[in-house]
Amino acid sequence: MDIQAIINKYYKAGTKLYDIYMSHVTDVTKKSLYIAQIHPELAVDVQFIEEVGMLHDIGIFLTKASHIACEGSYPYICHGYLGCELLTEEGYPKHGLVCERHTGTGLSLETIINRKLPIPHRDMRPRSLEEKIICFADNFFSKSQLGKEKPVKKIRRSLASHGSHQVEVFDEWCELFL
Repeated sequence: MDIQAIINKYYKAGTKLYDIYMSHVTDVTKKSLYIAQIHPELAVDVQFIEEVGMLHDIGIFLTKASHIACEGSYPYICHGYLGCELLTEEGYPKHGLVCERHTGTGLSLETIINRKLPIPHRDMRPRSLEEKIICFADNFFSKSQLGKEKPVKKIRRSLASHGSHQVEVFDEWCELFL
């Protein structure tokens, strides 16, 4: 799999969006690989983590988020399932599922329906350890404050605004991955 070729297909090197994208996904990938390294007992697929870490946000360019140079037409919450569609078309459906399942600590069907989110009605929670690691690591890095790792306390506070279940899952992952 040529990760850089896939990224270059959708993001133009030298643009603000490319720089934001690459900075964010590189930070998430490094943290994910570090988690895999310090927890060999988890026996995760390190190559898959490296690939999908770099691709988990591939769909952001299709969304409208001017503060991070995204000039698409979809709401930002859609970037996960849109990325899933892109990577499935590229022949990487397993990688695509990580895109779809990495928001917060994942989105249950119940949450999607109750919040009337403009995304497909299906369970979008991470299932495999690799998916959970990417989802967990992603919470530590914002696209608006590049290169700065958020403290656990700040992540918990942010997740709490989306329901106590998000915090409970994050706390479970802290026990498992930190």
